[in-house]
Amino acid sequence: MIIIPTHALTVVERLEHYGYEAYVVGGCVRDSLLGRNPKDWDVCTNALPEEVLRVFKRFHVIKTGLQHGTVTVMVDKQPVEVTTFRIDGDYSDNRHPDSVNFVSRVEEDLARRDFTINAMAYSPARGLVDAFDGQADLKAGIIRCVGEPDARFNEDGLRILRALRFAARYNFGIETETAFSIHRNRHLLENVSVERIYTELKGILVGDGVLGMMQAFPDVFSIIIPELAPTIGFDQHNPHHCYDVWTHTAHAVQAAPADEVIRLALLLHDIAKPATFTRGDDGKGHFYDHGDKGADTARCILRHLKSDTATLENVVTLVREHDATLPTTAPGMRRCIGRLGLNTLHQLLTIKQADMDAQSTHERPQKQATLREARLLLEDVLEGTPAYSVGDLALAGRDLIALGLKPGPAMGSILKTLLTEVQDEILPNTREALEPRAIELINQTQPS
Repeated sequence: MIIIPTHALTVVERLEHYGYEAYVVGGCVRDSLLGRNPKDWDVCTNALPEEVLRVFKRFHVIKTGLQHGTVTVMVDKQPVEVTTFRIDGDYSDNRHPDSVNFVSRVEEDLARRDFTINAMAYSPARGLVDAFDGQADLKAGIIRCVGEPDARFNEDGLRILRALRFAARYNFGIETETAFSIHRNRHLLENVSVERIYTELKGILVGDGVLGMMQAFPDVFSIIIPELAPTIGFDQHNPHHCYDVWTHTAHAVQAAPADEVIRLALLLHDIAKPATFTRGDDGKGHFYDHGDKGADTARCILRHLKSDTATLENVVTLVREHDATLPTTAPGMRRCIGRLGLNTLHQLLTIKQADMDAQSTHERPQKQATLREARLLLEDVLEGTPAYSVGDLALAGRDLIALGLKPGPAMGSILKTLLTEVQDEILPNTREALEPRAIELINQTQPS
């Protein structure tokens, strides 16, 4: 059942009113048939771009890509992208068509699209147009190229990651010939901008079917992040692990909530294991300092992918801390909150859970107990008066000046001492308790 919302239906009906054919097309049709709520509604039509502009001359129209036959019509402050039926010319850069030719039939337009599930159009007047059995592939849970897979991927290398993203998002499989073509043509991703790669990568990672994609296409992931290649098939030689590093990573990503930052961190959390691998006299594998070295590698990777700074720093911190020992005392937990921040600490606990879920059952009860105690300790600490950083103290720098301290480096030292003593429960976090101790410290730094 396809119910077109008012703003998109207005565009379709207005074009039809003036004698043109108009269809909603692509992702909105796909998601509607899956029973999902589409985010965007696109329209294709046999009206030429200049004719579309004339039909919507009383609307706010953005000339999004006029040379490719696309304009965006604003209806009730909502955008509807309208594109003239077209076929594409050669793709000399494996990314964008060198030229487009406008055509009169919707079936010709659908033939240029990437996958069968995206090559369907719907008109209230003419019904569903499905020339490539996209509806059958939706029902079967299959991602299949329209026509010859090699041709589709050579037109646009980004389609390789789009195939993985759709499969991960809907937990679909990838049709055999399409999958073979992905492996053959993965090098085409070298022609795609890192910004587009990063966007698609995040979409793959948060999909319900990410495990299947990581297991089936490690060669694709190692093209976009070459530093991952050594993890593929790397035997850990350790009783805590039942998988090689890459397979463990895939299971850990799948085990975590579908959050971009958490799953990015899990993708990269063991990236330094091959480089730090040693074996003890007993034959067991060890990976000393792989968290610190992995954090450095993650920083380089995310800079290359042009990640935003907040995500980069968050992921780097989580990679660095993922194997760290959790606090077992209230003072230690308070200091941990002050060092990481509460949100990052919650993310770290989630990552540790997913990491454990992707390991062997060796010492699993002890690991579960440790994580459980840390969560309970955190809850206990949060019930008290918070003092995780100097900013949480009941006494501030201006108060120290009022007590006679001259501005300078001593102020930071005194505040850190007060924070430590509050966190160690030597002093309560109250002004009445902190002032006498602050005066004592001031006198020590400024003897009369």
